[in-house]
Amino acid sequence: MDDRFPDEIDETLWEEACRRAEAIREFLKRRSGDVISGDMALLAVELGVSRATAFRLIKLFRARGTVMSLVERKPGRPDGRRVLDEGREEIIRATIHRYHLTKNRPGISQLVREIRTSCLSAGLKPPHRRTIETRLQDIDLHQRAKRRGESEIVKRTMAVPGGLTASRPLQIVQVDHTKADIFVVDEETRLPIGRPWLTLAMDVCSRMVTGFYLTMDAPSRLSTSLCLLHSVFDKSPWLREREIIEPWPVAGLPETLHVDNGSDFRSRAFKRGCDDAGVAIDWRPPGEPRFGGHIERLIGTQMGRLHLLPGTTFSNPQELGEYDSKQHSALTLRELERYIALDIVGNYHQSIHRTLGRPPIAVWREQEGEIPLRLPQDRMQFWLTFLPEQERTLQPTGIHLFGMRYWSAALSADVGTANRRLLVKYDPRDMSRVFVRRPSGSFVEARYADLTLASVTLHEALAARRTLLAKGRREVNTRAIVGTAIEQRQLVDAAVKTTATVRRGRTSSSKTKVDDSGWGSLRGIDSSKPVAFDEDME
Repeated sequence: MDDRFPDEIDETLWEEACRRAEAIREFLKRRSGDVISGDMALLAVELGVSRATAFRLIKLFRARGTVMSLVERKPGRPDGRRVLDEGREEIIRATIHRYHLTKNRPGISQLVREIRTSCLSAGLKPPHRRTIETRLQDIDLHQRAKRRGESEIVKRTMAVPGGLTASRPLQIVQVDHTKADIFVVDEETRLPIGRPWLTLAMDVCSRMVTGFYLTMDAPSRLSTSLCLLHSVFDKSPWLREREIIEPWPVAGLPETLHVDNGSDFRSRAFKRGCDDAGVAIDWRPPGEPRFGGHIERLIGTQMGRLHLLPGTTFSNPQELGEYDSKQHSALTLRELERYIALDIVGNYHQSIHRTLGRPPIAVWREQEGEIPLRLPQDRMQFWLTFLPEQERTLQPTGIHLFGMRYWSAALSADVGTANRRLLVKYDPRDMSRVFVRRPSGSFVEARYADLTLASVTLHEALAARRTLLAKGRREVNTRAIVGTAIEQRQLVDAAVKTTATVRRGRTSSSKTKVDDSGWGSLRGIDSSKPVAFDEDME
């Protein structure tokens, strides 16, 4: 069997093989039964070979049916035989190791020059280029890829005799980040603002997505923490806010979080929060990407869905072609978040998983009643543990954070007595309330000083503030910031239609009315029910 490719065959040999193939095809067409000796003699004459060789060529062609099967192999040394002396072999090995098996490896021509120079310096005859290329082909592909940092080849050539498995829901939850293959646009201008980051969590046993977080900020302890909070708490209020009717029944603390070695997963605050809740953290072994295969395949699936949307960047330049991702971008961050949520609960969870042979939600439903799902004993403490924080001084007018003012009657007793800065916890997804740690050490909930204002995200608040500052406003107050954020939200219509209209400079004849009633609650926390604090009893 010839292990060469057609384009590697000498022109003369290839033409002869084509001539033989044509002759044999015609010979076999004319004879449907057994081949008699006289016929074979005529074919042998036509091919210019002996009758024995003609029989052998027919057998080869019948077995493979290709021209390559008839290419004549030139006589020479059997494969694996070496004719160089040990001195030149050693020079070739050392030079390949020193120059070729590195991340900044030279080209073949430079490698050949180095080997020839070394041989001449040692008084030896330089080897032929083909000899050096043969030695390169002898190198194990996996080892070569590891030395040269070719991660994709390493993945393809790595044996995977075992992997990460779980026997019950929430035994192992994998978390990872990816930069989404799509550009999103600004809520007001509908101009592209960049590619967001997606943090996903997945239950290894059922393959259910346990939660996710979408943000314009690079992966950090915050994005990991907010994804975990989304995973742990009931998602019914979160789904209602986004007008999604399909269920997402996953909730509860995982036994083990399986993550990579990124700094965001190794932050002290994140580790302590997990330890406190009895959640073990299992870091992926360095250089062992197969242990993250479950979540990586899920991320690949989700990115594939985004390739159908306007503004996609696809996965590689070949797919992108001349498509202008920024020019075609149309969805805002909020719209993309809802699209991803719809795809998870209405498509991925409901479709047959290739490995399970069943829909993930069916596997979850089957087992959730048999496994007692753990929830944090102190839900508020667990929630606050993973929220970001700032330090602020309590002023007579309240707590000022990101240009917005917050107040609680429980803080009245601390005005004028607390000279030190107080710790303020906030949820970037809902800035309608913050949690302030009093000098006594207990937390108190503080809401907008103006209770008539609607809830907005931190991203919306900061974007609105930048808009006001750009207009030259000297004073920025909470009502203006929140009012601007709400006005921006009301500008959002069907993404593609509105974006195209704004970019063409035409005024839309209709405006989309966005229901803001669902944005006032927090993920996993029922804000309609008051949270008891010691200060409320004073």
